[in-house]
Amino acid sequence: MYKFASTVLHIVFQKFGKQVITINKEKVPDEPYIVTCTHTGYVEVIMLALSLYPTEINYMAKKELFSKDWSNKFFHSVNAFPVDREKPGPSTLKIPVKLLNKGKSVGIFPSGHRAEAGGAPLKRGAATIAVLSNKPIVPAAFEGPNQVKSMFGFRQKSFIKFGDPIDPSTFSSDLKKSEKIAKVMELLEERTNTLQKEVTYIASKAQQKSLK
Repeated sequence: MYKFASTVLHIVFQKFGKQVITINKEKVPDEPYIVTCTHTGYVEVIMLALSLYPTEINYMAKKELFSKDWSNKFFHSVNAFPVDREKPGPSTLKIPVKLLNKGKSVGIFPSGHRAEAGGAPLKRGAATIAVLSNKPIVPAAFEGPNQVKSMFGFRQKSFIKFGDPIDPSTFSSDLKKSEKIAKVMELLEERTNTLQKEVTYIASKAQQKSLK
C-alpha cells in the first residue's frame, strides 16, 4: 500500500501545484540508509516520504498506533513497524537492522521539532541502529504545516532540508561500539539543530516573499 499511496500523493501534489521543496537531496546516498527528521505530527511522515519518492521508507512508529487490529494492519501496510518510544530495547532494534541489511531504508523521528523531552532514547536508538548495521544516517529537518489538512492549502509549502550523512563505517576501527554510538549521537544532534535553524529561516523568507 505504501507504493500506491505515495504515488497517488506524488501525482496529486504535482497536478495541483502543491510544493514539497527539497533541499540537498543529492546528499542522500544510493545505498540503504537511515533518515531522521524533526517531528511534531503526521505531516512530516508524509512529506519526508514524498521528498524521497520513489524510494520506499520503512518507518519506526510508536507501539500505541498498533494497538487495534485494523490500525495494526494499516500501519504495517504502509511500511511502519512498532517501537516502545520510552524503552526501545534490543529486540526492537533488530527489526530496522534486518531491514537495512536487506537493502531497505529506514525512517526514524528521534525527537520533537524543538528537541522536546523524550527524544533521547530514540536518538540513541537511531545511532545504535546505524552502528549495528554499519549504514549511514542522513539527518533532515522539516518546516511547514503541522496538520494534515493544511498540506492542501494553496499557500502552504513544506520544506525539507537534508544534511551530510553520518557514516559509522568511516570511523576508526579503534573505537569501541559505545564510542561510535556516542559520536553518531553527537553529530546527529549538532547537524539536526543546524538544519532546523536553516530550514526555518528559508521557510520564513519564502513566506515573507509570498505575502508581498
